[in-house]
Amino acid sequence: MCRSIKTLRPPVLPEEATEEDIRAAALQYVRKVSGFRAPAAHNREVFDRAVDAIAEATAELLDGLEIRGQTAAGRQADNRQADNRQADSRQAG
Repeated sequence: MCRSIKTLRPPVLPEEATEEDIRAAALQYVRKVSGFRAPAAHNREVFDRAVDAIAEATAELLDGLEIRGQTAAGRQADNRQADNRQADSRQAG
């Protein structure tokens, strides 16, 4: 595993992972798998699409994980934040 990718779920991360945290992890993953720190111009589009897809999958994963010991109210608040983040992501994309 890429050592610079950090765990993004509670309780390891004290606060909810931000979109920036998720995107940084996705970028590190694509860099590791592709072997490119920065792709050549002719590979930029596929590189960026991969980062987007992995960031989206990561956000879905984190949103769907159930953390033991978290109250139902806490899960509902987290779900609302996740819904807002997904809506913001769709508007930006």
